[in-house]
Amino acid sequence: MTILITGATGQLGRLVIESLLERNVPAGQIVAGGRNAAKLEELAGLGVQTRTLDYSDPVSLREAMVGVDKVLLVSGNEPGPQRVPQHLNVIEAAKDAGVGLLAYTSITKADTNTMALAADHRATEQALRESGVPFAMLRNGWYLENYTDQLGGYLQHGSVFGSAGEGRVSAATRADLAEAAAAILLADGQAGTVHELGGDEAISLEDLAREVSAATGQSVTYQDLPEADFARLLVGAGVPEPFARILADSDRGISRGELLVPGNDLATALGRPTTSLGEAVRAAAGQFAAKGAE
Repeated sequence: MTILITGATGQLGRLVIESLLERNVPAGQIVAGGRNAAKLEELAGLGVQTRTLDYSDPVSLREAMVGVDKVLLVSGNEPGPQRVPQHLNVIEAAKDAGVGLLAYTSITKADTNTMALAADHRATEQALRESGVPFAMLRNGWYLENYTDQLGGYLQHGSVFGSAGEGRVSAATRADLAEAAAAILLADGQAGTVHELGGDEAISLEDLAREVSAATGQSVTYQDLPEADFARLLVGAGVPEPFARILADSDRGISRGELLVPGNDLATALGRPTTSLGEAVRAAAGQFAAKGAE
């Protein structure tokens, strides 16, 4: 069985490949697909096959699908008018190749989620259902790294800023979600399945501030802002305005419970509890302190 991981040169894709290898999938049965030649060369060092592909290039996608049994379509990282057509190119190539399963990294409750980020995922899911290609929807929740990667800023300002109010989110680490993707790709009977993948605990941004304070010994509080004010703050911090609006809208979604994941699909796929907020923050704090000591 040969498994193609698209977007393999990104963080999630590489982690999926590493998880497949840890599960004793022969390296020669794993295909890493992506645009970045240098990063593909790094992946080749793991012994896996590498194939250059671009979601906007149907020819490259058809060539990448040759001899492939299963595909993980890691969603494109550029929300906008090109994202869904790019996904459709991958789906069409998988259909032409007759793949046995296409797993797609979607978003929590994609069919009902009103967040701006959800629109492209909803359209892709619909197209995948209509394509006739056997599918598995991996509805990934929020990454804990969306927060822990901002640790330096929290400590600099003494605050976590947002507009999520008291809303809660079932966030999970990228590594946990990658491990679940690997498990689902290897499992039998996945055609037609939908997996709502999120952390075991539902956390608020106040919980985040509290864990940062506990892990670092520095007082950090949560400062809740109106959505428009939060977007302006992000722009002032250097975030491009369109993406700042998306992030602020995502906090609105959190306030409405749209990133709360029902059930325990992620823990079930992992066969263990998910990584907690406290564990993730402590790990990030340790890395931050180590960098500061260099």
